Amino acid sequence: MAKSKQRLTETRATAIFLADDKVADWLDRYPRKRRSTSATYESDSAKCGFGAQGGCWNVSVSDSKAGEIAKGKVDDVTRVVTEAWTGPQVAWSMARGGKGAFGGTRINSLRYWLPFCALFFLGLADLRRLLSLRNLDLLVLLSFSVSLFFFNDGNIFTSVPLAYPPLAYLLVRCIWIGVRGRPNRGAPVWPAWLLIGLAVFVGGFKIGLNYRGGSNVIDVGYAGVIGAQRIAAGEVPYGNFPEEGDLKACGPADAAGEIRDRIQRNGRCESANPLGDTYGPVAYEAYLPGYGLFGWSGKWDSLPAVKFTSVLFDFLCLLGMALIGLRYGGPLLAGVLALAWSAFPFTTYVLMSNTNDTIVPVFLIWGFLFASRAWARGVGVALSGWTKFATLVVAPLWLTYPGPVRRPRPALAFAAGFVVASVAALSILLLDAHPIQAAQTFYERTLKTQVTRESPFSLWDWAQYHARGIPDLHVVQWLLEGLLVVGAVAAAFFPSRKSPLQLAALTGALLIGFELVLTHWFYLYIPWFFPFVAYAVLAGEREPAA
Repeated sequence: MAKSKQRLTETRATAIFLADDKVADWLDRYPRKRRSTSATYESDSAKCGFGAQGGCWNVSVSDSKAGEIAKGKVDDVTRVVTEAWTGPQVAWSMARGGKGAFGGTRINSLRYWLPFCALFFLGLADLRRLLSLRNLDLLVLLSFSVSLFFFNDGNIFTSVPLAYPPLAYLLVRCIWIGVRGRPNRGAPVWPAWLLIGLAVFVGGFKIGLNYRGGSNVIDVGYAGVIGAQRIAAGEVPYGNFPEEGDLKACGPADAAGEIRDRIQRNGRCESANPLGDTYGPVAYEAYLPGYGLFGWSGKWDSLPAVKFTSVLFDFLCLLGMALIGLRYGGPLLAGVLALAWSAFPFTTYVLMSNTNDTIVPVFLIWGFLFASRAWARGVGVALSGWTKFATLVVAPLWLTYPGPVRRPRPALAFAAGFVVASVAALSILLLDAHPIQAAQTFYERTLKTQVTRESPFSLWDWAQYHARGIPDLHVVQWLLEGLLVVGAVAAAFFPSRKSPLQLAALTGALLIGFELVLTHWFYLYIPWFFPFVAYAVLAGEREPAA
């Protein structure tokens, strides 16, 4: 290890850091009397980042109310600030930018992203009537890309607000279509065979892109195979994920000096992911086929079981969308919806991140395909809801479809499907010798953790930074949550009778409404509602009645 002799003093290193434009601009939001600083010298240049000329200073700035509000590194030789993290970047590495953190470097590059956007719009737009609502809807769906651009640049206070206008617009459009029951005018100019061929080609291209090193596996996908291994070993996942703590190290330290590989209580050397057990049981059970085929080494390596699962569920979404189009609108709508899923860049973003976020919509997609069967709707809502709990918000709507509510038999069939699927999903809690305790752990690790978490990736929790110019919007969030509950109940009864178009539109509206009030929102959640928004705005004028 390269060691170097200290040149700067603590006071001088701190002054250099505080004078940095980015740091100074953020610190102006805090009173000086509440501020404190500290700086420690690091003589090991290997821990000072790429290009360090010698040692460095780790500088931290704290506020008496907000806690640590800025931190970074100052090169001891060049006297240059080599790292500067402020606000949410201090605690959240994912807020620091970088085009490869989610999805890998390829899909985040304009070379790949723009062709997906172009194919999505040009393939699905009504090119005969450029000034149409259909085309505007497509552009709004693509406009999430602007927010993502600023996220990749590490500008969270710009990226987050930019996500809300398209969410709000799509919410209004879905409510409008759901209430009126009238589809958009217009259709693509291309024949059905070409749209289907493009959808298949792009779907295959995405698989190749995933396996050719163009993707990464983030902690969400890694959690899936861990949970599958625990279930296969006869162990409840909740409370039993690999952690660091003071466990014996069994691997090298990373660039930050952290050793993630530890000997766990089961005797295996595993890479830590202590917060990965916050999802529903289906989020782990869905990885069992991949785990059965490819296993898991215990390390956060290439994780072939995770990639297999991501590809499998992306394909099931694509197939389900095509079959929905075929059933409700014929070959042309089948091609439209299949291409919509294949070409929409955010479905590719999820696939390249190898997360569990295509598992959430796939059960609703197939439930919608068999929407005339009440039990199938119940199974679809249950399995989706026990993946990530957000989709349970559509349960009242799907329970009463197509309406009006007169006979108890369809409701009982829905309830039976929901209960059977829920029991099957939650049966893994019986792997514990004390199922009641396992259920309590399940609640604490999932619902309680999700509800009480803090996050900078929405407008609602920015008050945690106690900075001037940033309002506390918790009251607004609570009001919107109340409106969401009212909307979920109202959608179950109004309109009294619904077509498949209205079911799709109102499903999309409820899922968007849920995402609007989330404290932790991210681009990976867009595919949750996308299939139903796509159906609502692209179904065309031949959409049949229920």
